[in-house]
Amino acid sequence: MLQQNNTHHARYVSGYHFILSSLLLFGTITALVNVYLQWAAHYDMLNSILIAVLFICGLFVFWYMRQFPLRAQDRSIRAEEGLRHYILTHKPLDSRITMAQVIALRFAPDDEFVVLADRAAKENLTPKEIKQEIKNWRADNHRM
Repeated sequence: MLQQNNTHHARYVSGYHFILSSLLLFGTITALVNVYLQWAAHYDMLNSILIAVLFICGLFVFWYMRQFPLRAQDRSIRAEEGLRHYILTHKPLDSRITMAQVIALRFAPDDEFVVLADRAAKENLTPKEIKQEIKNWRADNHRM
């Protein structure tokens, strides 16, 4: 993996994000077209409907298989960054800071973290703005 920075920190797994998503999308569209063609020709539709349902279920599995662990990881990031803020300031993280802001703040080194956290709360900085303000990027190589 390349050195992380503001422009290069997202992680894509080509087999999952590109190949599997394309196959599922292609299969779902093909299955739905097949259902329509079977219906238009007045053929037995049970097999076509079952295949379409399976592909639609595959899309749901594809989506939630990624979302559930990310939500759990977001909670651990909030706890880690809250502890880091407490260690650095002896105060809890401001409750106005959103989860997306906390996730962006994790890339800030300790010497920039507290100032950026205060600014994020007061100025309601977007995650993109927070990341752009970071001068010395702190890589997170364990994010899913």
